[in-house]
Amino acid sequence: MRHWRPSLRHLGIIWAGTAFLSGAMAGALWFGSRTAWEAHLGRAYVAGVTLYDSLARGTAPPDGVTLTPVPASQQSRARDGAFAAIDGMPSPAFVAQVSIRDASLEDLGGVVLRLAILSGDLQYEVANLVPGAGRTAPEKLGHITRLLANYCSHPVLFAQMGDAPWQRIDGAPIWGCEAQPRDTRLLGLVLAMLALAAIYTRLTDSASRFETFAETLGSRRRLGGPQAYAAEGPAELDAIVQAVNSYLEAERDQLSRRALVLSGVSHDLGTPATRLRLRAALIADADLREKFDTDIDRMTGMIEGVLTYTRSELSHEEPRQISLTSLVESVVDDYQDMGRPVELVTPEPRVMESAANVFMARRRATTLPEPKRLLVTARPIALRRALENLIDNALKYGRRARVDLTADSSFACITVEDEGTEQRAEELEALIQPFRRGPNAGAVDGFGLGLTIVTAVAEQHGGGLSFANGRHGLRAMLEICRT
Repeated sequence: MRHWRPSLRHLGIIWAGTAFLSGAMAGALWFGSRTAWEAHLGRAYVAGVTLYDSLARGTAPPDGVTLTPVPASQQSRARDGAFAAIDGMPSPAFVAQVSIRDASLEDLGGVVLRLAILSGDLQYEVANLVPGAGRTAPEKLGHITRLLANYCSHPVLFAQMGDAPWQRIDGAPIWGCEAQPRDTRLLGLVLAMLALAAIYTRLTDSASRFETFAETLGSRRRLGGPQAYAAEGPAELDAIVQAVNSYLEAERDQLSRRALVLSGVSHDLGTPATRLRLRAALIADADLREKFDTDIDRMTGMIEGVLTYTRSELSHEEPRQISLTSLVESVVDDYQDMGRPVELVTPEPRVMESAANVFMARRRATTLPEPKRLLVTARPIALRRALENLIDNALKYGRRARVDLTADSSFACITVEDEGTEQRAEELEALIQPFRRGPNAGAVDGFGLGLTIVTAVAEQHGGGLSFANGRHGLRAMLEICRT
């Protein structure tokens, strides 16, 4: 029983909803934290403004702020600026002193509020404590308390209004670390990043499943593949896989039926062909008897050629790693053992010239060693048949065959060059189609399927068959992919 798979449309709705919800949650955390911080700093600012009135007029301090007169025994230390020496102060302590005066009374004198800020772990810069010009004294003190609330510290303030005694100000509930709201902006950012990462991962995973299946299907002809594919993914991918499986099954059945019919025809023609040969042997006219035998051979040979081509399309042979050098050498040796003029071109040794340097003034030429065996992933039987077809064509139409093997990191090329054929490379391109023969093939045995089979084998190996005019004659180049 097949389980339900979501479609790309459903996945898109889910991803869009996830993105919206994660964005909303991240925004709520971010702006909620920002609003809470603004409210916290606003309370600290209002407390500073109210505190100035309490120091100037002796009214009650704002909630969360405590005013305590400095003991008489410690007043002298405060007047001398030795605030760190006052009892109960942290040691060591950073001290910042600020004088606050109302901007409207700066030219007329006025009461000065002297302020000292002590902290055991944070140094407050005076330039940051003093706001810009044009503000009133309460606003300046509000600016300072707002700044204190912005940092996580436990400062202690000492204040003197004019000639009044020094007072200690404790406002931890307003500007201390415990009063700060929880900063959830980082949490919101992390949540948004995690949601984006999850959505991106799911998107790339779905895309990679399509890409992987496309690559697997693209390499099927060259590397083979299963009878039926299976792929995990969205419903659209499952539909594509099922359609491909149906097509492959239909194509496989069609080729199998074609091969079965041709095999049956070949088998059924065997008995009539044998009877025809026996009856032809009774013909007294030698010329007529030879013509009968030739026609019978052509008839049976054509059936066998079509059957061979169909079998090459079925490609039942599994690809495996082989030494292409050994295969080519084996084919050439077989022809040479039969006395056929087939030659394997030996590659010229490569010479590398070294550059001059401080240790050696002369350039030195180095001969590289003989290249190692050329390894490819291929179907050796089909590849051998294709190479033999090219060599047979070269021997039929060009008297000799020179075989050369070259390769790079991706492809290998087997070149078969004949000697002195009258055909041009452009003419042979049209002879790749089945049952197409050249104008000079009248006296040569064949059925026009050799190059067709070679082309099918080359395409099965991810390559192709091409032709070019060489130095001695016509070159047929069989190119295959190495992996």
